[in-house]
Amino acid sequence: MVMARHLKKLDARTEAILVNSTPQEDLSSSRIASVEVSYEGLQGESHSGLVRASCVRVRHQYPQGTEIRNTRQISIVSTEELAVIAEDMGIAGLQPEWLGANLLVSGIPRFSQIPPSTRMIFSGGASLVVDLENSPCKYPGEIIDRHHPGFGKLFAKAAVGRRGVTAWVEREGRINTGDSIDLFIPPQRIYEV
Repeated sequence: MVMARHLKKLDARTEAILVNSTPQEDLSSSRIASVEVSYEGLQGESHSGLVRASCVRVRHQYPQGTEIRNTRQISIVSTEELAVIAEDMGIAGLQPEWLGANLLVSGIPRFSQIPPSTRMIFSGGASLVVDLENSPCKYPGEIIDRHHPGFGKLFAKAAVGRRGVTAWVEREGRINTGDSIDLFIPPQRIYEV
């Protein structure tokens, strides 16, 4: 039996917590100091819920609008990858609010490539399970254009492989700005059909 590996000696931290309670306006989120985390997701976040309607990301599996388990409760990005995206776009910086992110983390190398089923254990008690890498889309570009006119169209290409991950709640608790994060990485194998 192969056990999950605990990555030690990472200085992984929660840099910011963000929620979007008004999705009808746009995908941008607002910073808060801490948040209660339930099995439905982050308190006050529009993407919370045990189930969701299927979207274009799973169009090959389900007709759009089919009720499915919500494994996209939380969107997480890293400070290091946002800096690289901004540099590639030729702008001074990107804010996680502009991307609709829920958590901004630091200290995890190649963050967007951490494998599915990685456990992120926060020192405040909550535990998240990574679902998948979050593919870039055009919507953040609209918000980026408000801050850097004409540059939003560059986001999707610059963010490939750096857009962060989505996750769901495995253990309820609290996440605080400044919390340390332990990672538990599952065994990795190449699967070919």
